[in-house]
Amino acid sequence: MSSMTPLEKAAKQSRHLLPLLTIALIGCLGGCEYESKDASLPSVTSSMMEARRDPPLPESRNPRTVRTLPDSGDIDAGTYLVPVAGYKEPFQITVPDGWFALDGNSLGKDDPDHPAEWAVYLTLSRAYYVAMDACTWRGALADSGPSAKAFVDAMAAQSSTASTPPAEIVVGNYSGFEFDHSIEDNVDITACNGDQLCIHSEDTQRCSRWYKTQNQHETYRVVDLNGKRAVVAVGHIDESINPELTREARTVFDSIVFESYK
Repeated sequence: MSSMTPLEKAAKQSRHLLPLLTIALIGCLGGCEYESKDASLPSVTSSMMEARRDPPLPESRNPRTVRTLPDSGDIDAGTYLVPVAGYKEPFQITVPDGWFALDGNSLGKDDPDHPAEWAVYLTLSRAYYVAMDACTWRGALADSGPSAKAFVDAMAAQSSTASTPPAEIVVGNYSGFEFDHSIEDNVDITACNGDQLCIHSEDTQRCSRWYKTQNQHETYRVVDLNGKRAVVAVGHIDESINPELTREARTVFDSIVFESYK
C-alpha cells in the first residue's frame, strides 16, 4: 500500500471533523446566549404584590386621613370621623361652613333670619327609651329594645306624635329604616310635662330628645350596627326656617356613612 502524503492526511482528518463542527454550530445557534444558572432572575415578586395590593381608599373614606369631629365649637367645612362611645363603627360626615358641634353627638346651624338657636340640627344617639306618650312623658319612658325595628315600632306607637311608614334603607355597609316624625296637630305643648314633648332618652330620669315648637319636624335613620342600634336624626324647629338651610341640613344628613375599619 502506498503511503499518504501530508496533504492527503490533512484532507482526510478534515472530513472527520466536519460533522463535529456542524453539530457545534447548530448547538451554538440554540444556546450561545445561555447565561449561567447562578445569574439572578428578574424579580416579579414586588410587581405581583403591588398588583394584588388593595387600591387605596379615597381620602374621604380613609380613616387615617379624616379629621376627628371636635366635641364642641365651630367646625371648618370638610369631612369628619365621629367615634361614638359604645360603637366599634365610627361614622363619617361631611359639613359645609357655618356648622357647630355640641357634646360630640350633635351638629347645628343657625338661621340668621330666625331668632331661635339650632334652626337645623343633626343628632346621634342610641335612644334606649321611648316615651309612650310624648306629652305626659315623665315616668313613662319605656325600654324600646336593642333592634332598629323595635325603635321604629315604639316611635310609631307613641301618643301625641305621628310617624310616617318606615322605608328600608342602607347606610354604608349597614341596613336600617327611615321615617319622619312630628307633633300631632291637636297637642298643646304648654300642657305637657316641662312644656315640651319628650321623644326619646338615654335613661329613664330625663329627656334627651324633645320638641318645643308645634311645627318641629325630624327625619330619622335607624341603623343596625352588628346588633347595636344607632339612631341618627335631622330636624328643623319650624316651617319658617330658610328652605335652603333645610336642604343643606338634609345634604349633611345624607353624607353620613357608617364603616367598620379593621
